[in-house]
Parts: sequence; C-alpha cells; structure tokens
Amino acid sequence: MTDRPENRNFTTGPILAPLLRFAFPVLLALVLQAMYGAVDLLVVGQFGTSADVSAVSTGSQLMTTVTGMIASFSMGTTILLGQQIGQGRGQEGGKTIGTSILLFFLVGCAVTLGVVLGAEVLANTLHAPAAAFEKTVNYIRICGGGALIIIFYNLIGSVFRGIGDSRTPLITVAIACVVNIVGDLLLCAIFKMGTEGAAIATVAAQAVSVVMSLLMIRKKSLSFTFSRKDIRFHRKLMRQIIVFGFPVALQDLLVGISFLVINAIVNGLGLIPSAGVGVAEKVCMFIMLVPSAFMQSLSAVVAQNFGAQKYDRAYKTLRIAITLSLIAGVIMGVFSFFRGDLLAGIFSKDPPVIEAAADYLKAYAIDCLLTAFLFCFVGFYNGIGRTKFVMLQGLCGAFLVRVPASFLLSKMQPVSLFRIGLATPCSTLVQILLCGGFLLCIRKRLKGSGFQEIA
Repeated sequence: MTDRPENRNFTTGPILAPLLRFAFPVLLALVLQAMYGAVDLLVVGQFGTSADVSAVSTGSQLMTTVTGMIASFSMGTTILLGQQIGQGRGQEGGKTIGTSILLFFLVGCAVTLGVVLGAEVLANTLHAPAAAFEKTVNYIRICGGGALIIIFYNLIGSVFRGIGDSRTPLITVAIACVVNIVGDLLLCAIFKMGTEGAAIATVAAQAVSVVMSLLMIRKKSLSFTFSRKDIRFHRKLMRQIIVFGFPVALQDLLVGISFLVINAIVNGLGLIPSAGVGVAEKVCMFIMLVPSAFMQSLSAVVAQNFGAQKYDRAYKTLRIAITLSLIAGVIMGVFSFFRGDLLAGIFSKDPPVIEAAADYLKAYAIDCLLTAFLFCFVGFYNGIGRTKFVMLQGLCGAFLVRVPASFLLSKMQPVSLFRIGLATPCSTLVQILLCGGFLLCIRKRLKGSGFQEIA
C-alpha cells in the first residue's frame, strides 16, 4: 500500500509529523462542524430574543447528544477499516462500507421517527422554559426530520478517517459551513424566522456536505473496490462494527444524557441561567476541539498500528498526543477562566446572559487541562478496540459523579453556575484515574511484551 493522502499508512516512519498532518485537518473540520450550532446561536443571539437563544441552546444540546451518539457508533467503521488496512486486508473495505450504509440507514430511520414524534416530550423533559418551549419543540422537530442526513454525514466522515484521509471531510464541511452561515443570515436576519430558520439552515448545510462527500469519494484512489453489490449485510463485518461501535455510542448517549440532566437542572433556574449555560456550552465546543481532534485521530492511527501489531508505536502516539493536547489546554484554560466574558459576548448581546456564561466557563477552564488526558486515553482505547472499557469509564464519570454533583451543587445558596459547572472537571478527573489505572494493569500483565496480550 502506498502512503497516499487518500489512503495513508501510519505503521512506519516518524510519528509526530504524520500525526499532526492527519490531526490538523480533523481539527479544522471539527472547528467548522462546531460552527454549525455556534453560527445558529450567534445569529439568533444577535437578531433574536433570549427565548430564541434558550430554544436553540436547549434544542442543539439534545441534537448534539443524538449526533454524538451516531458519530460514536460510526467509530466502529473507522476502527474496523483501520485495522483491516493495518493487517493488509484493505480489500475487505468495500464490504465494510456497504454493511455500514445499510446499518446506519436503519438507525437513521429509527432516530428520525423517535425525535420528530417525541419532540414535545423531549422539550418538556429538558424543562425548556415556558417562554421558549414552543420554539424548542420546533427546533428539535426540524433537526430530527433531518436526522438521516446528519447520520450519513457522520458515517461518511468515519469512512474517510478509517482509510487515513482527513482532508476530504475538511473540504466538504467547509462548503457546508458556508451554506449554513448564508442560510442563517438569510432566514434569521432577513426573514426573521428565528429558531426555526436556524434549524432549517443547519439541516440544509449538512445535506450539502453529504452530497459533496459522495461526489468526491467517487474520485478517490482507494486500496479496495466499492460497488452497489457491496451494499448488503455481511454478518461478520456487521457484528464487528457493532462490537466496536455500540459501547462507544452507548457511552456517549448516556454521557450526553447526563449533560441534558444538567441542562434541565439549569433550565429550572430560569431563562437567563438557561441562556447563559447554552452560550457557555457553545464556547466549550470550541475550547475542547484540540483534544477532540486528537481523540478522533488517535482512534484511526492507533487502529492501524494495532492491526499491524506495532503496539509500541501505538503507545508512543498516545504520549505525543497527550503532550500536544495539554499545551493547547493550558492556553485555552487560562483565557477561558480570566476572559470568558469576551468569548460569551460573541454569542450574545445580553449582559446578564454574558455574565452567567462567563461564570459557568470558569469551571470548564479547569476541565481544559484534564480533557487533554482523558480524550487522548479514549482515542487510544477506541483504537485498540477496548470500547467496552471506554463505555464503563464514561458511565462512571457521568452518573456516579457529574449528575449527582450537579444536583447537589445547584441546591447550595446562593446559586452559582461556577459551582454547578465544577461537576464536570470532577467527573473528568475520576475518568482519568480509571483510564490511567487500566493502562497500568495492561502493561503489568504484558510484562514487557508490548500490547500483544490485548490483541
């Protein structure tokens, strides 16, 4: 196999430079992807009301949970493709993609029906403020109607990353981001459609991304062939995709639910805290992008090295990624803690909302340092196929620490969004300890033989 951008091999040569070349387009793609929801909130915050801001923040938090779950499930495709390439079985890639298409089509239909039909129940469960309830329902329903598009957008991205191509998703998401910005300005600023306009623009932008991805993948030079006859269920491959992807998806879903519980707790405090935390969450999407990029990149890079039984390279890649991620975390953490008001001011013109968001961001500033470790650990364990452990550590952090801590801290008087936000870094710290302990246990069992025993 040649080391082409479309089909990069990470099992030989230096580690740092190829990792950075692969991770940088992933980071840029994540930045642009984060701009979907951020642009929605930015435009609505400038041309809408506090009710619009609350509706978009609550509705987008739900949709982030749903799409995060799907993106994590698609990680099964990334891991399987990466290991097949590392093992020299790239010819099976066409069947893997075909199986994934059918599997995710069924998942997409189920998600669409569930979200569209249950929009009011979901908004009520999230304690959407009364002034923003109808707008929240509309946002959820519109985005839910485009769930199938969103799902295939994430599946196509996972395929590209699995074959070592992080540039093509960047190009398609850049085009889609432009479409989203134009759509938001047109529908929200000019036609004054508010929350509904933001939702329509988001779905339309991802539809453009899917179309562009399909057109571009046909021109790629791959190490395997893919045709319509591959689009069927291959039982063995489907089982492997589910084994790799389902634990990560379940973990992300339940962790996302834990954040929705926190969102519901904050919504119960009133419209300003609800809007403030919504703004803070959008800012957090950006300040967490570097560790997120390394997490996704590690999954693909480590999967190839694990498939090729080059376990020492996989471990060295983890250490390099943590170091780079930590440097970025320190910079973002300091800025978020001391000048969170500047970041929040990008998304809202309402001083009370900005103040509330800045207070909440101080807690996330602490989490910036911790996620440098956690996200890289998660990417590493996903890459070696230890997705069940990823699920367990995530659930422990979410439901044994984050949710109960948020609830208890919300009862302390006077109410402080900073204190409520501290539940997140507390949870992250517990998860880091679990991940580090698990790695030590693995290395102790291996007794200097690399990662052979976890193959």
